[in-house]
Amino acid sequence: MRIGNVEVLVPVVLAPMAGITNAAFRRLAAEQGAGLYVCEMITSRGLVERQTKTLSMLAFDALEATRSVQLYGVDPRYVGEAVRILVGEFGVHHVDFNFGCPVPKVTRKGGGAALPWKRDLLRAILTEAVHAAAPHGVPVTMKTRMGIDRDHLTYLDAGRIAEDVGCAAIALHGRTADQHYSGEADWTSIAALKQHVAIPVLGNGDIWEARDALRMMDETGCDGVVVGRGCLGRPWLFRDLAAAFTGQPIPEPPHLGEVVRMVRRHGELLAELMGEGRGMADLRKHMSWYFKGFVVGSETRTALGMVATLAELDALLAQVNIDQPFPSSEVGVPRGRQGSPRRVVLPQGWLDDQRCDFLDADAELDVSGG
Repeated sequence: MRIGNVEVLVPVVLAPMAGITNAAFRRLAAEQGAGLYVCEMITSRGLVERQTKTLSMLAFDALEATRSVQLYGVDPRYVGEAVRILVGEFGVHHVDFNFGCPVPKVTRKGGGAALPWKRDLLRAILTEAVHAAAPHGVPVTMKTRMGIDRDHLTYLDAGRIAEDVGCAAIALHGRTADQHYSGEADWTSIAALKQHVAIPVLGNGDIWEARDALRMMDETGCDGVVVGRGCLGRPWLFRDLAAAFTGQPIPEPPHLGEVVRMVRRHGELLAELMGEGRGMADLRKHMSWYFKGFVVGSETRTALGMVATLAELDALLAQVNIDQPFPSSEVGVPRGRQGSPRRVVLPQGWLDDQRCDFLDADAELDVSGG
């Protein structure tokens, strides 16, 4: 798969997830298989204003040959300047835009998944981004949802706009914003978008196993897949995807011994990235995902969620029965947050007109997802 001048050997993209897809996790995933691994989302205003938190998130592993960043912004002027900084100062090779976040504190200001409803604003943002990236030959892509709800779909208009202004690809999460992460993704929308535009289309939603990715591509004709929650506590999913897309047998799920080694490697990479204390604190959130369905004992499970040092991690991992097979109950099932459908909170009068007559800078919050 090609995204502009970026060649992706296996048509798989790691979706940016806040607090998850830092340089350590991206390195861990990349060690499992080829793909495009996107940095955590940053805000354009935070980058232009040189905010410390934003700059700290722009950390790349030494082996990341392709630097990919997801950017979010609501003001075309800030977006253009942010792209120029990314490609000119940080050597970024690919810039993606997030228009899929359903979080209320973002949508109530007209951001995230609410923004594509305002077609002129979406066009202005993407136009500025493409113009800023073009002199460097850097491709710009976008990710979106089907729409705000079933009565206010935006994905076909968004695809047409993305193609018109020169975006290199578009990714579609087959859910509306009001679904959040509940229910099943509608893959027919991905197929419809593929028929609607000439640029590459990537499908996202409900890829829990490698076979799901093959099925999505077969059913929709999409050019690649975007994987998010499916890899939580399962970075070996990228190994399986690499095998599936190259015609190799898909490996059997790992036994607990392999999972333990993966946890240890993850901890090591986090310690290298941010120091042992902060690295272990970051690792804690992953423990429930890694050990879901395994028998590790309540005391050990609790202690893993409070681990503070690599030595402590080693001692705890030594206590588990590493011969356990991967639990069949965890194969092919949803992972991470799911929640339930809920009404999308929007600015007053937002749906009355698809033209944008105001900008709310507060819509630009550092919340990733979609």
